[in-house]
Amino acid sequence: MKKFFAITFIFSVGLIITACSDVRRSPGDVYMPDMAYSVAIETYSKPDSSKFTDKPSEIGEGKAYYTADPVPGTIARGDEMPFPYEMDKPGDSTNYVASKQVQNPVPVLTAVQMKEAERLFLVNCGICHGPKLDGNGPLYKDGSGPFPSKPATLVGDPKYAAMPEGQMFYSVTYGKNMMGSYASQITTRQRWMIIHYIKSQQAAKAAATTKPAADSTGAKAKTDSTAKVK
Repeated sequence: MKKFFAITFIFSVGLIITACSDVRRSPGDVYMPDMAYSVAIETYSKPDSSKFTDKPSEIGEGKAYYTADPVPGTIARGDEMPFPYEMDKPGDSTNYVASKQVQNPVPVLTAVQMKEAERLFLVNCGICHGPKLDGNGPLYKDGSGPFPSKPATLVGDPKYAAMPEGQMFYSVTYGKNMMGSYASQITTRQRWMIIHYIKSQQAAKAAATTKPAADSTGAKAKTDSTAKVK
């Protein structure tokens, strides 16, 4: 019993001493505090000027250095295949016309890549332009769909068959007429892949509608009554 009271007494005294002591709450000086204590930055927001600075001279004033620039040696998203033309202002078409000069930077697609390009088209474009690229997608549906105006006939209309790839990319990126921008839905490379797919379908359509030249020699032999019969 005496041991119990002794242990309780010692434990109580220890608690009192601990409670009354000046416990240090600060870790003191920290080496490279801007790395030890990360300051969060809200995505797409402007950094708080009271916490961040892009001027090295202000780092010692309690601010973290931040510029939002890509790390040296890396490529910012969208810069891999930069498009040299910005969106035209309302009423202007200068850049749209100039975009004809831009060539597709993506090499000719392999069979596997072309299949992926077809999938991307069906997912993002087929609802309007149709799986057959005839402008008869579910939104139009022969005029009975919810969309009153027929989307562009990408295969079968000479206007779009002759449209340069750069101009197609401009339209997909910024939107044109009733079509909105798809820049947020599909990446730069995917847009160029889809354009490859469209051009391949246009070429296939043109090849199918081109009739081979008639063989006049063979036709003459069939109608020549003097031809020898073996």
